[in-house]
Amino acid sequence: MTPNTDPSAQQNPPAVPYGTPETPRIAVRGEAHLEVDPEIARIGISVTARGKDRREALADLTRRNTLALDLVKTYGDAVEHLETGAFTISPELGRHGRGERVRTHHGHVHITAELNDFTALGELTTALADLDLTRVDGPWWTLRPTSPAHRTARQQAVREAVQRAREYAEALDTTLTALVELADIGAEDTHRNTYTAQAARSLRSAAPGSGPFEDEPAPLDLEPQRQHVHAQVNARFTMAPPRL
Repeated sequence: MTPNTDPSAQQNPPAVPYGTPETPRIAVRGEAHLEVDPEIARIGISVTARGKDRREALADLTRRNTLALDLVKTYGDAVEHLETGAFTISPELGRHGRGERVRTHHGHVHITAELNDFTALGELTTALADLDLTRVDGPWWTLRPTSPAHRTARQQAVREAVQRAREYAEALDTTLTALVELADIGAEDTHRNTYTAQAARSLRSAAPGSGPFEDEPAPLDLEPQRQHVHAQVNARFTMAPPRL
């Protein structure tokens, strides 16, 4: 066997992952749990229409969709995001008789809206649910990806890791000397898009023919659901050799 003559290997021996008696290491985990108010509420709006022929169903769906969108847009800056999702027009075949005979056509449009004003949220959901053949689902409470709560949780997790490592070192009558590694293992909101039985209720429209401006019902009182933010880090430190 040929001996290893690489000078770099002799000058830089492989690192020992768990430390040495001369350079002991401490591995700890830091965690943080915060409970904060939500910043955004998301609702789903499903608009439906039906007609004896395809064009009639499409025209009716277009009218109802425009009415719902215009209603949402009247809330201005309270609406942070508005988008149209799935759109379908499908025929319904008759159950009796020979051949494929179309009985009626069904139309469907799904809209998603995100609001930052929860007072406006109650008013809007009530007004939307009062529209004919309109269904409202939600709200789903959440935080923005850039919410300061995420940063606060991460910082608290790091501080806890440092404090825990110091306490271990103090138990050995020594001190920390350096940070070797800090690993983020999931500083994210673990309850994003919270969905509860109360939030899942579907608010359906009133009887056909009623509109949003005729005898409007009182706005719903929606209580925001608190959000839980969790951050966790792994940290490794070196410490001065303790006297055991």
